[in-house]
Amino acid sequence: MMDSRTAYIALNMMADIGPVSVRALVAALGSPQAIFQAAKGDLLGVEGIGPALAAKIVSRRGRLRPDEELARARKLGCDIVTPADATYPKPLLTIHDPPLALYVWGTLAPGDKRALAVVGSRHTSLYGRETAEKFAFHLAKSGFVVVSGLARGIDTAAHRGALQGGGRTLAVLGGALDCLYPEENAALASGIARQGAVLSEFPLGRQPDRTTFPMRNRIVSGLCMGVLVVEAGSTSGALITAHQALDQGRCVFAVPGRIDSPASKGSHRLIKQGARLVESVDDVLEEFEFLIPPAGPGALPGQSALVWAKPDAANLPPLNPDEEKIVCALAEEELDMDVLTRTTGVPAAALSVSILGLEMKRVVRMLPGRRVALIRR
Repeated sequence: MMDSRTAYIALNMMADIGPVSVRALVAALGSPQAIFQAAKGDLLGVEGIGPALAAKIVSRRGRLRPDEELARARKLGCDIVTPADATYPKPLLTIHDPPLALYVWGTLAPGDKRALAVVGSRHTSLYGRETAEKFAFHLAKSGFVVVSGLARGIDTAAHRGALQGGGRTLAVLGGALDCLYPEENAALASGIARQGAVLSEFPLGRQPDRTTFPMRNRIVSGLCMGVLVVEAGSTSGALITAHQALDQGRCVFAVPGRIDSPASKGSHRLIKQGARLVESVDDVLEEFEFLIPPAGPGALPGQSALVWAKPDAANLPPLNPDEEKIVCALAEEELDMDVLTRTTGVPAAALSVSILGLEMKRVVRMLPGRRVALIRR
């Protein structure tokens, strides 16, 4: 009898059916394994499942061998995790189309949720590579897990910097684990597997192509709290990752480059569109200063400890009445703008002005998803 885990692996092996369709089927039928027993008419009753897709599911589901796929993966020294597994990365469950299965070479850890992606172009300058490596090194030293795509250029520099910093790094491939690309990064991939994990959602044997890389980019951003773009040209795939990060409610950062360099056009466009300009790792740490837990006995070397204390009136700058209401409402937890409007009674337009004023006074900070939190020191 097929269980949920095996069913997800099998569904991931099935062409023409993706995470969104599977989610709709699971919601309607009750479980992923129910998809393998459902009549064609039951499949057709699910929103988004047309006659062609229903016929493909019925004709192909009996020919899949998920147990053999798992055995092949383990022979390669890999495992497969699915949404049914406790080790499946929790941040991915929050995105619109989480992968049905992740092939894992290395290990996943609960602390991987404290991750930042460092991405950029394959064709880079020395400045771009050195900048990516430096940022990744210091991010790793500060307790971040560095995520990238193992591609040439910025990705390679980011992984190397994280390894040199003694931190964890995750590489998300644009093809199957047994079709590693680029081949010259095989040794780097081995190092990543020892100090993190190499990941792929693609069944074994799937070669990378121009359709698979955009698909993997959503996983790169989905694993992370934010995405840092270093030296991306106007057509760089890193821009896709950045826009997917915005759709997923993640933060987007960009490092500026030379104004006369084509390799900086994409990064500068992101900054014009609202990405946070960063000049040092301190700019990134400042953004996440109250989202990262204080360093404890198990913290990575170099991870900074944060002091948490409920602010009192003596520590606050002068506030007007609306600002005081907002600070009181945020005393216990972060809130989104709609809840703040209802809680404080401050009209939406006035609330936005007050939030901006509190940001300038360094009392609150905006979070992804239009949420607001106090800066606690």
